[in-house]
Amino acid sequence: MKKRYSEEQIHKVLKESESGVSTPEICRKYGISGNTFYRWRSKYGGMELSELKRMKSLEEENGKLKK
Repeated sequence: MKKRYSEEQIHKVLKESESGVSTPEICRKYGISGNTFYRWRSKYGGMELSELKRMKSLEEENGKLKK
């Protein structure tokens, strides 16, 4: 099980979902759980790739600062 996915991979999964592919089919194809998919969709849905990259970098920076 892969722990981290790149911004490009997350963007690809979400774009595929927007094109009408069913959620269970996407989850099987990419080896992710439904919970992971829905979490990504709620956090990053509708974002362009550059926005998604910025959001993830800010989340990582905040995590480091909290430690």
